[in-house]
Amino acid sequence: MKTLFSPLVLRDNTLYNRIIVSPMCQYSAIDGYASDWHLVHYGQFAIGKVGAIIQEATAISPEGRITYADLGIWSDEHITKLRQITTFIKSQGSVPGIQLAHAGRKASCDKPWINRAQIAPTVNNGWQTIAPSPISFNDGENLPTEMDKGEIDRIIKAFQSGARRAVEAGYEIIELHGAHGYLLHQFLSPLTNTRTDEYGGSFENRIRLTIEIIEAVKSVLTTQSLWLRISATDWAEGGWSLEDSIELAKQVHLKGVELIDVSTGGLVRHQQIKVAPNYQVPFAEAIKQQTDILVGTVGLIKTGRQAEDILQANQADCILLGRELLRDPHFAMRAATELGVDLAWANQYERGKETI
Repeated sequence: MKTLFSPLVLRDNTLYNRIIVSPMCQYSAIDGYASDWHLVHYGQFAIGKVGAIIQEATAISPEGRITYADLGIWSDEHITKLRQITTFIKSQGSVPGIQLAHAGRKASCDKPWINRAQIAPTVNNGWQTIAPSPISFNDGENLPTEMDKGEIDRIIKAFQSGARRAVEAGYEIIELHGAHGYLLHQFLSPLTNTRTDEYGGSFENRIRLTIEIIEAVKSVLTTQSLWLRISATDWAEGGWSLEDSIELAKQVHLKGVELIDVSTGGLVRHQQIKVAPNYQVPFAEAIKQQTDILVGTVGLIKTGRQAEDILQANQADCILLGRELLRDPHFAMRAATELGVDLAWANQYERGKETI
């Protein structure tokens, strides 16, 4: 059995292979509600036999959305359609996950196929953003409001409530979004966190919000696996580093996080990223080799052989794919053929295995 198609055993669940759909925003919701677009979008990956699907960044509050068209989980009324999605995913043998998120200063934007620009709070579809410190992402944007202790407490409770709803909706993996320059990442990095209270300054203070959210979310989980996505480096001088990520991984593992989903960047405009195939894999490998936590890796992984080689080299425990799955939702079936694995297809698709 190739490693890519071997089970990934979690504490209370097992993925039948190590191919996972990475969270990818669809910008196709209205007032946070999922639609048939999301059902079909995620359903195609389940039919394609991935091990798990992590649903796109799903906002824990309205102002936590990247755009006005993001999915949300701040209301019990959001649960009904989400449960339909998770039920279908499970019917195909895949494990449904959800990424709980708050965009912080990178919120209140337009859809990317329009212009990605931040929308002013005085304009339709815009709102006032919040952040650890009043520093905007782009010059000329509306400054975010610096969060006071009351706002921090409300955010912690909102993540906890979002996790409770996610459990009720049937998700079996709960991932917290601490990467790509969104709110938790903004607290982690000294480039965006200039606070002088207990949530700023030292490493211990800057990770405090993430730790408190983990504790709050963990308290409402039963058999669900708790994951954390991080940017392992800011790719910018003076920012969050790989060494910081290794230490964070150790601490969150003690708090019950089972897997670290390792990405990079996204915090500041002046980042300098050297993009190439597998360019993020060394960060995942370093965390895996220096901690006891499960590790997922991402970034320009396009073939079954490439993914298999990463796992064989013990650089990660699983592979999260984004754009490649948009190009080919049945990547797992193609990778199995490439690696000589007899993967069971959905009964309705079995005749597609025939070669004439």
